[in-house]
Amino acid sequence: MDHTAEQQQPLRLAVILGSNREGRFGPVLAEWFLSHAARREDFTADLLDVAEAELPTALSFNPGPAVRAELAKISPRLDRADAFVVVTPEYNHSFPASLKTLIDWHYGEWQAKPVGFVSYGGVSGGLRAIEQLRQVFAELHSVTVRDTVSFHNAGAHFDDAGRHKDTVAADAANAAAKSMLDQLSWWARALRDAKTARPYAA
Repeated sequence: MDHTAEQQQPLRLAVILGSNREGRFGPVLAEWFLSHAARREDFTADLLDVAEAELPTALSFNPGPAVRAELAKISPRLDRADAFVVVTPEYNHSFPASLKTLIDWHYGEWQAKPVGFVSYGGVSGGLRAIEQLRQVFAELHSVTVRDTVSFHNAGAHFDDAGRHKDTVAADAANAAAKSMLDQLSWWARALRDAKTARPYAA
């Protein structure tokens, strides 16, 4: 594919559902966000659920066959992505260990790509988890976009079908999702074009 044709292709967006907790609320928000991404012509989304990623917390430079097989299912999807959105709860002022495990098993897959966040939690709305993730992704040479989507006491604001109960809150969340996706789109294209012109200096 030549560069002009590549520029016209939709950006590949990997949406990472970062919780594997029993009874988790994350799938509701992941589906809500995916519905927004699906309405846009500049993205094609791929959902990657950490609950389905059987990666050990003990890292290894020489993983065994089972881990290599699991990485073979996950790593190419991350590598193909032009941008990422992480859907994360906040546990004890931080983000889940399952998400950190997925992140730490990879390195080059994150480099020179933008990352956005959808967070949820209690009164904080998961914002403390996002601020810590910004530091993690900075170390991995990723660019985190400024605008995020945050849900305070999220479980109380959605019905059983995953729809907002409050129109005003829904409008605010929809606007936040659009702003974040706009920024991701800009950064993803800018970084993709830059890497086409010259390799990233990691």
